[in-house]
Amino acid sequence: MVGTLHAWHAVERGHEVVQIEREEEARGASLRNFGQIWVSGRAGGEELATALRARELWERIGRRVPGLGFRPCGSLTPVRGERELAVAEAALARPDAADRGYKLLTADETRAVNPALRGEFTAALHCERDAAVEPRTAQLALRTALRASGRYAFLPGREVREVVGRGAVRDDHGDVHRGDAVVLATGAWLGGLVRELAPDLPVRRVRLQMAQTAPLGEQLTTSVADADSFRYYPAYASEALDALNAARPQAPTAAAHRMQLLMVQRLDGGLTIGDTHEYEHPFAFDTLEDPYEHLTQVVEGFLGRPLPAIRRRWAGVYAQCADPSRVVHREQVREGVWLVTGPGGRGMTCAPAIAEQTGSELGW
Repeated sequence: MVGTLHAWHAVERGHEVVQIEREEEARGASLRNFGQIWVSGRAGGEELATALRARELWERIGRRVPGLGFRPCGSLTPVRGERELAVAEAALARPDAADRGYKLLTADETRAVNPALRGEFTAALHCERDAAVEPRTAQLALRTALRASGRYAFLPGREVREVVGRGAVRDDHGDVHRGDAVVLATGAWLGGLVRELAPDLPVRRVRLQMAQTAPLGEQLTTSVADADSFRYYPAYASEALDALNAARPQAPTAAAHRMQLLMVQRLDGGLTIGDTHEYEHPFAFDTLEDPYEHLTQVVEGFLGRPLPAIRRRWAGVYAQCADPSRVVHREQVREGVWLVTGPGGRGMTCAPAIAEQTGSELGW
């Protein structure tokens, strides 16, 4: 998705673009995500500014490309008890709370916004700026729109293997491609050419597990998170969070797998739920059931009903800057060649703004 949105901005600015992809279709983190445009939990400063700009761009692009499935659904984070409520209140006191669209809703107000939440909770933090797109179709829809420009070519099933000059690369078919600029948006692929060009790359790989259910049978009008997201996202850091962590640590399964609940309804009615975080290499090749059992309990507690059957389970890997304060790693690795990687879990949210910033820095 990061690479495709670089292509989008370059075409928008009048350039001709050749997009080379290793796979015939997206198979990595660009597909295996929530499709969530997640403003609410972002760190203040550059990260929040990037997410807000990306949210604006997603909406603008979504009007032109309906296949993105863009919808400004917002999010709700239901809380239980005084300690979780205190963390939500601390978030509401942030100087940038209005930029995020934060509101604190009573339980009844929460159910008025999202009637599918029939479970027990005290209140909910509402973030109006959050949104969603369809991850399984978004990249395809963007490429269809790009082709209509007449200035875009997509070359799948090829891997860039070598930089052969200024703004020139050779692929594994032996073909050389030349341009005014080459952008290597390599996702979680950090070996091979990437290692040769940037051997000390300050980026790590992270593995996660997610799932998708059968249709819910009713509309989930917002995305939903749980209070464990307070522990994971930097926007919620506060003395209230410290007190919550001290008094009530995460459930053992959630702590072991560094979990939070995020839940988004797909256009077909199914729910995408997750996720876990694994940082130690080598990653396991299989998925574990404990996280899914934990997520099922959390979701059913909010919905007040059984979770629809899980139809798909998957693991995914993304690249994340080792310094969590950095939104993305952008580096000129050769003359006319830039490497852009490491947005981490911000990738789907921030990709349009990351690509726009690359274009500005390169003078497109």
